[in-house]
Amino acid sequence: MVTRELSQLTGTVDGYRRLLALADDLVAANEMAVEAADPELESEVTEGLAELVREIARLEVQTLFSGELDDRPAILSVNAGAGGTDAQDWTEMLLRMYLRWAEQNGFQAAVTEALAGEEAGVKSATIEVRGPHAYGWLGSEHGVHRLVRLSPFDSAHRRHTAFASVDVVPELEEESIEIEIPDEELRIDTFRAGGPGGQYVNTTDSAVRITHLPTGLVTTCQSERSQLSNKIVAMKHMKVKLLERRRQEREAEMAQLRGEQRKIDFGSQIRSYVLHPYQMVKDHRTGAETSSVDRVLDGDLTDLMTSWLQWRARGDEG
Repeated sequence: MVTRELSQLTGTVDGYRRLLALADDLVAANEMAVEAADPELESEVTEGLAELVREIARLEVQTLFSGELDDRPAILSVNAGAGGTDAQDWTEMLLRMYLRWAEQNGFQAAVTEALAGEEAGVKSATIEVRGPHAYGWLGSEHGVHRLVRLSPFDSAHRRHTAFASVDVVPELEEESIEIEIPDEELRIDTFRAGGPGGQYVNTTDSAVRITHLPTGLVTTCQSERSQLSNKIVAMKHMKVKLLERRRQEREAEMAQLRGEQRKIDFGSQIRSYVLHPYQMVKDHRTGAETSSVDRVLDGDLTDLMTSWLQWRARGDEG
């Protein structure tokens, strides 16, 4: 852990030093361009200045990862909510969106389970995402996501609203997961992965589903080739879920002591994606919005995520 933190800090310092060197070079080049009245050199200085501004913006984003676990890999789960078949289709759209975001930004993403929908889409799916500040980035996605569109599953082609929830927890190192689960609290089932959701994972006879009986929490893994490997991954996810549940319970207790109440209903969505009668994606926490819905659904999430990181840094969260 110390080695990883050192590597990240070293990378940040090296980036800062590169910016200082680039700025010094631009100052010198600008003086030469003015003295020589050289349009070509002036153009190079202008391009260099634009690159410097972009690099400064990237470095500023790095300063926003202030969470204790922001540097950890992320375990992201999508679950269909209200909306029937539209909600299951919407859940698969979200799954694809996060996989595309990971691909476009150089993150490693692996689907560990996907439960096919009854007619289309998926009921639920889980992915592991690894890369620099994976949890820091994806923490912005935790909550309810709402889709408004003309339903392709409605013969009258009417407008429908569908909901899906996104849960994001950090993947913790084994030594930091201090939790023991008695065997009698677990039900472990094995099954064959298959169905329309099978394009996301390996189809094997060794898929494992673990249910924590006291809480009803469920984790599944079907991405590995052996039953033992799937069980290990599913158990790791279960421990993380239980830790996250305990954290949420502690926060709920504190909120009750403070007299706080949070709405959990139609208006609880963190982000809306509207495809009809107009096109817009709006984050209800930060106020950030864009009309480029197709680009967002194809994985162009970085601006929305950055707005959330800035909002969190201002202390507006909660």
